[in-house]
Amino acid sequence: MADGITIAFGPLGPVGQGDLVLFVGDDLLLAPALVRTVGQAAADLVARAAASERFKGKSLSALSVPVPAGLDVDRLVVIGLGSEKDRAKLDWAALGGFTAAKVAGRTAHVALGASDLEASAQNAADFALGARLRSYSFDRYKTRKKSETEESKGTNLTLMVADPAAAEAAAKATDAVAEGVVLARELVNEPPNVLYPAEFARRAEELTKLGVEVEVLGPGKLEALGMGALLAVARGSVKEPRVVIMRWNGADAAEAPIAFIGKGVCFDSGGISIKSAGGMEDMKGDMGGAACVVGTLHALATRKAKVNVVGAIGIVENMPDGDSYRPGDIVTSMSGQTIEVINTDAEGRLVLADVIWHVQGAYKPKFMIDLATLTGAIIVALGQDIAGLFSNDDSLAAKLTAAGEATGEAVWRMPLIPAYDKAIDSKFADMKNTGGRHGGAATAASFIKRYVNDVPWAHLDIAGVAMSSSTSEINRSWGAGWGVRLLDRLVRDHYEG
Repeated sequence: MADGITIAFGPLGPVGQGDLVLFVGDDLLLAPALVRTVGQAAADLVARAAASERFKGKSLSALSVPVPAGLDVDRLVVIGLGSEKDRAKLDWAALGGFTAAKVAGRTAHVALGASDLEASAQNAADFALGARLRSYSFDRYKTRKKSETEESKGTNLTLMVADPAAAEAAAKATDAVAEGVVLARELVNEPPNVLYPAEFARRAEELTKLGVEVEVLGPGKLEALGMGALLAVARGSVKEPRVVIMRWNGADAAEAPIAFIGKGVCFDSGGISIKSAGGMEDMKGDMGGAACVVGTLHALATRKAKVNVVGAIGIVENMPDGDSYRPGDIVTSMSGQTIEVINTDAEGRLVLADVIWHVQGAYKPKFMIDLATLTGAIIVALGQDIAGLFSNDDSLAAKLTAAGEATGEAVWRMPLIPAYDKAIDSKFADMKNTGGRHGGAATAASFIKRYVNDVPWAHLDIAGVAMSSSTSEINRSWGAGWGVRLLDRLVRDHYEG
């Protein structure tokens, strides 16, 4: 269950009270098995209503039809699947989200087992995933509640399929992914006075209930490790920093883990290089990368993925204060490399530098993927529908691209060339923390790359997609929970034993 929706699976048959959801292609014909269930009179009524309302059965369009005598349901809802070409590339999660929105707050029976395109068990599970994600909302701080006649009553779906047991089994994995996405959304949506570094770490510790090993590193340990770059960012806040290491051990102990690393800036004022006031409230979401890592670990542990994973998040606030780090400061990272601070608002890369260095040294991963709401420049380049992908490994980049295509969490590979690396050379230190306005996303990625040795690595700049991104059929939330489905699919397709 996720925010007011319950989903069950059953066979095609009499439905009783509630809505009945049917699917048609652009020919507007109901499948023969469905006609036997609802009756020829209902099938004829659908055709007449479609003609009257000029309903063409286009993909993700809907029509409500008066219920004919003899059919014991409250409403008939007809949803279009489009042309044969549309049906061949049908996004089942999007269809589930669209359907859930059409019957929100109601009880409905959804005829997936005998429609214009019969659903497999996995199709039905993906449909359920989309319905759950579309039903999510974040309203815990609203004191004026909706009336019981509105969507707050909850939605109850029964998905009628050819093999309910197989669909229910497949849905266990997609339910785990839905829970991970919802957890990531919750973390991003929380206000910064509630979700500060210590509280974020506490919520990550709850993964121990799923069998995840969690270690929280406080300021003393971070100092002992030499994480001078991360600690510099945290200096201006009264909220002490944390680094959280999460380990899911689902494979043989001798198997090297894969590593996901997230930027967790719970609030980013810009520090001394303070941001403008307009839109600064959105900087509560500057921990979207860390939220994705926690959500992904939740999903993998819940579905008992057969893989070893290290999830690491660096959690700080970036605030202006008498003790804040300043433009012109030179700080020493855990790697021993020195950094000249040009702009204190280029803080996320300093956090990632120390966490990445620690993870590759302590856990020897097969590969590392970091996720960060890192630059506004990536939004200028790619908008708010695609994340930027930078990588030192063609194979890993290709796998991420394929996973993005499969889930709809698209990535676009961006260049890493010597000129970008040269742009962050400093006159006074080993590097500076920004290369200037031009190519800002690429120079930021080049900065992170200096903390990666010979490990295959990918950097995902998710500034455009993690928060305030384009809405979709499966997301109406400000915090999108972006990346959980992508990383889960990457693991499932390539790295589970």
